Amino acid sequence: MAFQVSPGVNVSEIDATTVVPSVSTSTGAVAGAFQWGPIDLLRQVGSEDQLVELYGKPDSTTSLTFFTAANFLAYSNSLFVSRSDAETLNSALALNVASGSFTANVKVKSEDHYFTSFFTAANSNILFAARYPGSLGNSLKVAVCANANATAFSSWAYAPYFDAAPGTSASVAANHKSDANDEMHIAIVDEDGLFSGTPNTVIERFANVSKATNAKGESGESLYYRDVLYVNSRYVYAMGPNNSTWGVAANATHAFAGENLNGVSFVRGTDAVPTDGNVQTAYAQFASTDNVDISLVMTANASAVLAANVISLAVGREDCVAFVSPLLANVQAADPVSSIVNYRNSLTSTSYAVMDSGWKYQYDKYNDLYLWIPGNGDIAGLCARTDQDRDPWFSPAGFNRGQLKNVIKLAFNPNQAQRDTLYKAGVNPIVSFPGEGTVLFGDKTLLSKPSAFDRINVRRLFIVLEKAIARAARASLFEFNDEFTRAQFVNLVEPFLRLVQGRRGIYDFRVVCDETNNTSEVIDRNEFIGDIYIKPAKSINFIQLNFVAVRTGVAFDEIVGRF
Repeated sequence: MAFQVSPGVNVSEIDATTVVPSVSTSTGAVAGAFQWGPIDLLRQVGSEDQLVELYGKPDSTTSLTFFTAANFLAYSNSLFVSRSDAETLNSALALNVASGSFTANVKVKSEDHYFTSFFTAANSNILFAARYPGSLGNSLKVAVCANANATAFSSWAYAPYFDAAPGTSASVAANHKSDANDEMHIAIVDEDGLFSGTPNTVIERFANVSKATNAKGESGESLYYRDVLYVNSRYVYAMGPNNSTWGVAANATHAFAGENLNGVSFVRGTDAVPTDGNVQTAYAQFASTDNVDISLVMTANASAVLAANVISLAVGREDCVAFVSPLLANVQAADPVSSIVNYRNSLTSTSYAVMDSGWKYQYDKYNDLYLWIPGNGDIAGLCARTDQDRDPWFSPAGFNRGQLKNVIKLAFNPNQAQRDTLYKAGVNPIVSFPGEGTVLFGDKTLLSKPSAFDRINVRRLFIVLEKAIARAARASLFEFNDEFTRAQFVNLVEPFLRLVQGRRGIYDFRVVCDETNNTSEVIDRNEFIGDIYIKPAKSINFIQLNFVAVRTGVAFDEIVGRF
């Protein structure tokens, strides 16, 4: 209790309700080429529809990354996406028609990039820029009505989408000039129909925004059109003002010029194929455990160099698993087994990575064609579905939990002898069985040495235990290393491990946190040690069934156990 200098009652509150928290185990991560979406900025999506909305539909350049992500989302509802940059990838722009052509290209990578590099810069040659780089932005057109005259408004091509002509905003009229005519209407049009599916569809409307930097709405929010588009538009940013009287603070004498634009088409948006280095940079967005919580990292169509980089990321984090597929050329080679094993042997030995054997043929509804897609998105998805149906420490393989979705056929369907070779190398076969579906038929990690950690379920079990208990252990930071704190830690961890044991994740455990491992030397170094011993549950990989025929007169007790 607090010290008191005179009689009285002091009330204090102590929170002793700390528990081991639940941790995320089903969140995926992928990086690569997309038609749309931010660069150098992560976004979380929960469905294929949202993936399309934020990152665009697939095309010949982006389909492998897109469908790896979409296939994962067929099993889960949580995926972080990092879009790759490329040197010649540029933003679509709406140019000021009065200033003529503009020679330089511009790349606005993300909301953060716009705010730091373009928000305060005024370039009279560029009126608007597409929200994200890529040729998809060329589908856009912007129309502006900045004229308070009723006749000018009625002749504006997009007047039917707005109630009345713009005028003077209330905050400017009340505090600066009653006839400033600072208001304007902006229509964002999908000229080519690539966003909406119908050409010339008005996809966004912004009514009564202001040319004045200090115009405010009823709730104190900015009405300045650059601010409004930055916060609210899904498609464009405002760049430079169209008129020199715009983009300044309203005052007692300033009037804003009126001008109408019936439609300025976006141009100069370009696509580009990212290099392995570009994709590695995109994956680097996932490197920090403090910034993003992920568990299942997919590699899509990764070269051995890129796959090794992603595996290194997972090893560095120590709280997620990387999923790798061989290249399509490997599975379609004359000797696919040797080619796949060679690809696997180019990768490191680690329990933080899983490799499958297959590519699947599936339908692309966006382009009405069939295409080959690597299996790692599905395998990561099986792990996520296993988390939802059972627990992370259950194997995602086999007929109960290992059924892949949306498979027309496999590029390589290994037989028993081929599966033996692949499995020995640490490659998990994907197999189609007639009448039984397509199944993940193995649950190894890429750890080469014999160990409990050479199985997916054990690796993911320990990720859950380490992640959850480490978070709970934060409550012990800066407490005294004494018998009370050590007992409190043990009483925190043991109920959690009993729960995991009851859910079949471990066979047995022991927690040691006492004076035997917290010696005086440990205490004097301001350290705290908790030793947690685990007997992990093991998945069945091999079944031996012995059928023994015996004579009619033989008692079973006489022969049981002799064969």
